[in-house]
Amino acid sequence: MLNEEVTEIITTSIKKSESVVDSEGGAKNISNNTTKVSALSLSSIRAKKELIESQKGVVKEQTSLPTETFTLTEMLEFWFKYAQRLNDKGHMIMASLLRISDPKLEGFKIIYELPNEGSKIDFEKEKNELLGYLKGHLHNHDISIEVVVNEKIKSKTAFTAQDKYNRLNEINPNLEVLKKIFDLEI
Repeated sequence: MLNEEVTEIITTSIKKSESVVDSEGGAKNISNNTTKVSALSLSSIRAKKELIESQKGVVKEQTSLPTETFTLTEMLEFWFKYAQRLNDKGHMIMASLLRISDPKLEGFKIIYELPNEGSKIDFEKEKNELLGYLKGHLHNHDISIEVVVNEKIKSKTAFTAQDKYNRLNEINPNLEVLKKIFDLEI
């Protein structure tokens, strides 16, 4: 038994196959050449080294990603643009989740409160797309989003013209200046 193990030659197979795409879009093997190499030969050592080198892959260079500063107003602008974009695409659940409350900004961390755990789960599923959108438009790749569940949160919906004005004035205080300059009414 031991003799058989010692005398047994361990071989490795290097398969070379060519594939062709057929008319239905599937791949077909047209040839399957197998070359057997003894595990104890120099060519097998060379083949193993080549395999290891090919598995290492290409190491990406560290590039510095932009980290420009931004204000809460700029962040809210893109936050609501993203919500509108989702609404236009028909993703009503995520669009409404983005409008439940206003996010808070602490440095480059966005803290967002949601009313329940179910909303948090739905938000977490789509958070990466929102994060990518904000990182790209605000030119800052250090942005992160923390979701907090606060069951006492009340949805901010504006029903009257005064409510809508107050809500927009919270987002952009310059609205009050425009109202005074042009002597506008609500």
